Amino acid sequence: MKIVALVARILLGLIFFVFGLNGFLQFIPVPPGLPPNIVTFTTLLMSTHYIYLTAGAQVLAGALLLVNRYVPFAIVMLAAIIANILTVHITMFPQTLFPMPIVVLILWFLVAWPIRANFAGMLAAKA
Repeated sequence: MKIVALVARILLGLIFFVFGLNGFLQFIPVPPGLPPNIVTFTTLLMSTHYIYLTAGAQVLAGALLLVNRYVPFAIVMLAAIIANILTVHITMFPQTLFPMPIVVLILWFLVAWPIRANFAGMLAAKA
């Protein structure tokens, strides 16, 4: 299981580091034929510069996973990001739900499961 978690952590880190950098540098071309809702949503993210917050969080979390530091923190950050990614794909672009968002979710669980004891305090009913 340690090897699976290691490979999942590196893959998840690479995915979010690269796609986060793309939010700043736009080196991955936009695929043609996107639904109008996705185009509007992405345009708003870019025009309001909100993309820099989300891309920065992705770069930070990806880098933390790649260097194997503060992994529980990175996993918590990515939980919110992945929830938003799934929401966008489910509501605006369901035909692309598989493979990437589902694969990312599976990788996230493979990384989070072995370190689940780190989250016990967050899940306590009382502080």
